[in-house]
Amino acid sequence: MFLHVDASHETLNQMVGGDAANPIVQVWRWQTPSLAQFVTDPVVPLETVTGWTRWERVDPNSALQKLVGDTAYLVESASNYTWQVKGVPVAPRSVWNIKGLNLVGFPTVPGSPPFFDDFLAHAPELQSPDVEIYRYQGLDLLTNNPQRLASPLYRTTPVPRGEAFWVRSGTVFNKYFGPFEVALSGAGGIDFHESIGTYRLRLRNLSSRTNHVTMTLLASEAAPPGHDAIPAVPPLLVRGGFDVETQTYAFTELPEHADHTWVLAPRDAEGSEVEVVLGVDRSAITNEVGSRLAGILSFTDAMGVPEAPAHTRVDVAVSAEVDSDQGLWVGEALVTQVGQYLKTYEDGTAKPIVYTNGSVVVTNRLLITTNGAYAITALDTNVNDTARAFPLRLIVHRATGEDPVLLQRVYYGPGQDGTNLVLSRSEAALDPLRLGDARRISTTHLPWRPDEDNQGWRFNGPLGAGGAIVARVQTDHDDQTANPLLHTYHPDHDNLDRRFENQQPQGFESYTLVRDIRIQLAPPGADFMSRVTRGQRVLGDYAETIRVLGIAREGGPTDTRNFEVRGVFRLDRISTIPMITAPPP
Repeated sequence: MFLHVDASHETLNQMVGGDAANPIVQVWRWQTPSLAQFVTDPVVPLETVTGWTRWERVDPNSALQKLVGDTAYLVESASNYTWQVKGVPVAPRSVWNIKGLNLVGFPTVPGSPPFFDDFLAHAPELQSPDVEIYRYQGLDLLTNNPQRLASPLYRTTPVPRGEAFWVRSGTVFNKYFGPFEVALSGAGGIDFHESIGTYRLRLRNLSSRTNHVTMTLLASEAAPPGHDAIPAVPPLLVRGGFDVETQTYAFTELPEHADHTWVLAPRDAEGSEVEVVLGVDRSAITNEVGSRLAGILSFTDAMGVPEAPAHTRVDVAVSAEVDSDQGLWVGEALVTQVGQYLKTYEDGTAKPIVYTNGSVVVTNRLLITTNGAYAITALDTNVNDTARAFPLRLIVHRATGEDPVLLQRVYYGPGQDGTNLVLSRSEAALDPLRLGDARRISTTHLPWRPDEDNQGWRFNGPLGAGGAIVARVQTDHDDQTANPLLHTYHPDHDNLDRRFENQQPQGFESYTLVRDIRIQLAPPGADFMSRVTRGQRVLGDYAETIRVLGIAREGGPTDTRNFEVRGVFRLDRISTIPMITAPPP
């Protein structure tokens, strides 16, 4: 038999040995040797040949314990038995050995597979008379069993899915498994994990005719006992063309049982190969955090016209993990608007000064009120555009189950154990011998408080799309470390009395600054990249209300001035580490 699924989630001792009703006695696995160690006679699968490993029911310590995909096996059973093996689908990826026999299977369509003459007609490498194909027909291994398939038998012998054949390709290298190829970047299928947004694969037409390759998303069967349930298929998108005007990619949604077809030109012609970019629409996922979404991408072909019967079906596992927004987010806000505080004063009568030489100097044309202040006619507090956007770095961390925190600085690198990466507010939590591998990320527009371990400022809600959250950053008027209005060594701005002994009250030489920093998270965009980067990037509007607090009037309000700041922001997640490591005591 030839497995198109990986069933290594359980051992043969569990799958077969633990089932008294299963009559299988032993299982042999063939793995093509990489050197000149090969089987010369398929009738004698000698154990001394390095290509064979074996499982026996009577030996629980057999070398072969797990069934992996894209692999051929010989199975001995005490009686006729239909063995249903379930696992994760894998695409063909075997390497052919041109020096010996290959025990391989072909991913033909189930139900009505093609005959060998039709199936191999699209493989020029397998048209040579030197090509040998042997089919094992069950029962004992004899001189004519496996039976060599000569050319006349090609027309009447089907290529069943799941059956293995001995094939020798002669003196030419061959990797033909069907009229088209699905080229993946790895052997584990398509896994978006908890943070990947896109995946690229290539479809290649290996035949001399136009080929219509159709991709269909299918639901997974129930997970085996002991494994987490699969609640749904991942919501997939197929990326389309690039729009120059909007600088975005079009896309097509691929719901369950939906098809997407590509027309591939004949082999080696322009258009015979296409790159397919798939995305997982994380903005559409509503399942519980930590659950695993999984399904099957089934690729089938139709030669010449879409209505032609399919030759091949390649199944590929596709999965994604539902992730929270925990971890470290770093980005910046671009301030594009600021609030004014411009006063317009009322004109008054000029007060001339006459000098002895007769000259007159006008010293003031503004009206002064009875309390000695200038008369104000208007106050402009409008928020207007800036000449240039001003950047403000943003550092945000969210621990598991908590609201995010705005940080002034964070350290990222190997921890004290020397192996795990950690996030910390102090360099002391890092491995002192590997500081060259660590990074400090900081910003200058937020106050630095070393005596408070830089705890940061907590937002009042999660990083949910479409929501608005606020963090309050307060810098007291007497904070000599962080208040920008204080100059410790200037007698007029040190917030000390004339004897430099006592702190001045708020508003005399310095002011308390209260910044309400508000980020409005934009809902998912309509373009491809916005939909697939939701778990790794957030965008939105940035706003600040800056209050400058002065003298607190007895029995009255505190003197306050407000300034508004507006702009946009972007945050990218650079780490999923959910906790901040405290430095050692």
